[in-house]
Amino acid sequence: MTIWIINHYAVTPGHPGGTRHYDLARVLTARGHDVTVIASSFHYATLAETKQYGERETFRVEMLEGIRFVWVKTAPYRGNGFGRVRSMFEFTWKLRRLRELDLPMPEVIVGSSVHLFAVYGAYRLARTFHVPFVMEVRDIWPRTLVDMGVPSWHPFVLLLSVLEPFLYRRAVRIITLLPRAGEHITAFGVPREKVHWVSNGVDLTPFVSVERSHLLDPGKFNVLYAGTMGQANNLEPLMAAAALLAATTDIHITLVGSGPLKGTFAGQAEGLANVTVLDAVPKEAVAPLLAEADLLYVGLKDLPLYRYGMSMNKVFDYMAAGRPVVFAAAVPENPVEMAGSGLIVRPDNPDAIANAILTLYNYTPSERSAMAAKGEAYVRSHFGMDVIAGAFESVLKEAIDEYKTD
Repeated sequence: MTIWIINHYAVTPGHPGGTRHYDLARVLTARGHDVTVIASSFHYATLAETKQYGERETFRVEMLEGIRFVWVKTAPYRGNGFGRVRSMFEFTWKLRRLRELDLPMPEVIVGSSVHLFAVYGAYRLARTFHVPFVMEVRDIWPRTLVDMGVPSWHPFVLLLSVLEPFLYRRAVRIITLLPRAGEHITAFGVPREKVHWVSNGVDLTPFVSVERSHLLDPGKFNVLYAGTMGQANNLEPLMAAAALLAATTDIHITLVGSGPLKGTFAGQAEGLANVTVLDAVPKEAVAPLLAEADLLYVGLKDLPLYRYGMSMNKVFDYMAAGRPVVFAAAVPENPVEMAGSGLIVRPDNPDAIANAILTLYNYTPSERSAMAAKGEAYVRSHFGMDVIAGAFESVLKEAIDEYKTD
């Protein structure tokens, strides 16, 4: 197959962030498929341009491990306001010019959210090239925005509310990363057999033989959070739990990442001797970092959208790293609970988080290792990238076969 994947925010391992489409493309390329990933070169987390363009250049094409990346030049922005929305529209508008590039003709085009405008651009390209359009739902928009506090009457939400069912109904197949999202999608009249769950996964290779990064203090019991520091990540209760744990000087909490609330947490850490906030590391440095931790932490706000489940890259990375996890979230069928590889506590409860950390701190090393081994085995059999890429590949083949018969 010749596959185009359009994801405004796709990144490669040399930069922070999820590498879902790089990882999928690497496996698919090894299986003989030709994969092109189209993304903006302005990094959504670091808010920095990652490529250099000539004065009149719009695209940069490069090959990485057999995968073709087309980088789209978009204007820089700060925060989540008008500048970011403008970037979404700019990226989508520029997709129409992909026809000017000397790229292999696609047999199927995948449009991946977060935002739906890029998915609409993928749909338009599929119409142009007369190939099937596959929609990938990573976050449910605009439901996610409303659950995060954006008014349902906001013009941006209303626009997305029109676009969402339009795209569902025109996709030959819909891939969702959330195990229960089919309940939401089929409510728009979409046939259930059209919707396929293909979770995030993890490339297990970096976790086989790991050298430590030496960012954490080996003399401490290290609790680590690695990822975005934003509203949805709900790190405020962890910071409050750190204050409750201050008397246990052996325990140290480290936050590694970037995001809009990083400065806030760095400021709070100045008053807490047991908390350190560090800059984000590239994806390729994640495994060495996780190897240094004794305990890994993930939290989410208690929001209605999580009734559809979750598919967080960091959770699979945590489990693959062979470390127990404190999972502070109310999410059904979450992999930590399914594997028995950590402790589940309610979000927004610093006392419960502190108690969970103390409980695992008081476990023997062998008890913690036994718990973590369950996570390693579970993620290997259910969420290894070979497994996930096989499911993704099957959906695309189905889409092509059905399109040919229509």
